[in-house]
Amino acid sequence: MERILIIEDEEKIARFIELELKYEGYEVEKAFNGRDGLELVKTQPFDLILLDIMLPGINGMEVLRRIRQFSDIPIIMLTARDAVVDKVTGLDGGADDYITKPFAIEELLARIRVALRNRNRANKDKGSSQLVIGHLKLDSMKREVWVKDNLVHLTKREFDLLHYLLENKDIVLSRERILEEIWGYDFSGGTNAVDVYIRYIRAKIEEPFGLKIIHTVRGVGYVIKDE
Repeated sequence: MERILIIEDEEKIARFIELELKYEGYEVEKAFNGRDGLELVKTQPFDLILLDIMLPGINGMEVLRRIRQFSDIPIIMLTARDAVVDKVTGLDGGADDYITKPFAIEELLARIRVALRNRNRANKDKGSSQLVIGHLKLDSMKREVWVKDNLVHLTKREFDLLHYLLENKDIVLSRERILEEIWGYDFSGGTNAVDVYIRYIRAKIEEPFGLKIIHTVRGVGYVIKDE
């Protein structure tokens, strides 16, 4: 079970978020000031932190700075401020994401899922940087793709999409799930973007080499399988 720490001085807001997260299956701890929150991070394991900026004692920006000295745990900033300078300061300081109050709980949950998936993917990459299927090899550390010993040049989006499909080999992925994972929850271009980029990838790694590894599941999405 993934553990989330809420550092938020408004107890009603913290309690509301806690109930929603527990309903989604997360384990939750709370701190109502920066000093207590920082101590929890130092002494207990967490998978993600929701960090308010306006905190008593030590403010959220300082808590963020201190955490980043010893941990790369995903941090989503929560604040009533919406000034661009605050967002830039938080993101430049090492925050993974930023959401402005008041927010819809569904949006917060989506941002949490994305941050946790990114963390899990990074952890996988540390263990093994290569994904291989048949004549195709992808190296996530070098960001290279080889087909039959030929280096294939992909754009960043194409590479990320292929990487995601390979990570989930033999799992049918819906267009909606792919869109949220690769383009982000706030992308407004529609699921046809997935189809377009699948065509781009097929034109580079399948058609020139006579391969067929990306399969269309009609009405659902895509799956990568061995030839």
